[in-house]
Amino acid sequence: MARALIWTAYHDVQGWACSQCEWTYSLPSLLTDPQARDAFDRLASAGFKSHDCAAHPRSAASEPQEFFIKRMREFVTRGYKPKDAADLVVQDASLEYRSEPRMVQQARSEAEEFIRRVREGRI
Repeated sequence: MARALIWTAYHDVQGWACSQCEWTYSLPSLLTDPQARDAFDRLASAGFKSHDCAAHPRSAASEPQEFFIKRMREFVTRGYKPKDAADLVVQDASLEYRSEPRMVQQARSEAEEFIRRVREGRI
């Protein structure tokens, strides 16, 4: 499996990250100038190419149970309908984990569980 540079945006933290380990390159909160953003992207890309995944191993806490349901809840808190949130997370997982069918299947099953819980009024 090849690693990939991915964009992450959770809560107030956003920036570039590695798809295979915990390496991140966070976006400074006041960075708004387009040229500065381009420079930030270039620095992140260079840092990604030179990082060692073994130095940033995934912790057990980084892949908790119901990982995708948490993403769906975040979309709902931002105003998305539950069905749309589930669809977006499954599409995102299909792209982010395209070489890991197990993760894509987990996203699909968690989406079904999320919709079921919403219908039951548990979420």
